[in-house]
Amino acid sequence: MNLAIRIHRTGGPDVLQLDELPVGAPGPGQVLLRHTAIGINYIDTYHRSGLYPVASLPSGLGMEAAGVVEAVGEGVTEVAVGDRVAYAGGPLGAYAGRRVFPAGRLVPLPEHVSDEVAAAVLLKGMTVEYLVRRTFPVKPGQTVLLHAAAGGVGLLACQWLAHIGATVIGTVGSDEKAGIAKRHGCTHPIVYTREDFVARVKDLTDGRGVPVVYDSVGLSTFERSLDCLSPRGMLVSFGNASGKPPLLNVNMLSEKGSLYVTRPTLMSYTSTRAELLESAGLVFDLVKQGALRVEINQRWGLADAATAHRALESRKTTGSSLLIP
Repeated sequence: MNLAIRIHRTGGPDVLQLDELPVGAPGPGQVLLRHTAIGINYIDTYHRSGLYPVASLPSGLGMEAAGVVEAVGEGVTEVAVGDRVAYAGGPLGAYAGRRVFPAGRLVPLPEHVSDEVAAAVLLKGMTVEYLVRRTFPVKPGQTVLLHAAAGGVGLLACQWLAHIGATVIGTVGSDEKAGIAKRHGCTHPIVYTREDFVARVKDLTDGRGVPVVYDSVGLSTFERSLDCLSPRGMLVSFGNASGKPPLLNVNMLSEKGSLYVTRPTLMSYTSTRAELLESAGLVFDLVKQGALRVEINQRWGLADAATAHRALESRKTTGSSLLIP
């Protein structure tokens, strides 16, 4: 029996349904995977709610998992039966015990990375990699603003930026989360529920602002994030935790100092196998060095996916969360 979480309609966490699904043999270029750990990411809630439309319904859910190759299809050379692998992206459907998956999108796991760590870090870690190395390459000594600094991506970004030698100003929702972010490299946590983050950023930078803002929150932070930027600064909008960002008046960018805004995705930055393996390799290397500590603070069974989504959307989680099939 193969169990999988699917959505037959979009909506709140209650639309997540546990179905029994047959799994066929892998075709050319495909493998059959047995999942051992499944990553939960905020983008999963966008697919569930309909904010990011899925191709058709019913649909699987989830973009990240680790597991073991049980069978390979014709022409597969990237992996072999018995290999430990992980993936982040590709066709939806990670919320399942087993699935058929494209071999070319799999990342072999090194010995020092456990299945749980891989499922917790790969998507978020590669997201941080492209954000801080390629979208806006942060240099040592620079100061950046990072929203949701105590979340799954946030804690990894704090550590990566600290490793680079950057100063991190991070917004968080509580004193508890401020402490967590600070322990992971956030120099100046701002509790946004009682502090004006724009005023605080200007105070911390002697009125100059920051060269880059990384914003996964969206609606409630987007326009005020622009006010935190120094002239010719860049707002990197990569999430919608509070809702879709407002429509952008491009004239505002010139009025506020010739600013840049970009909306990147992980898929665009790992579109080739070479890019995928390089990005994953950099993440795993920093894990090995101890520069990235992967905190798995929540685990649920596959059947409890709705509970997991409620916790994620209510901002009750910190670090990474997993489903264990």
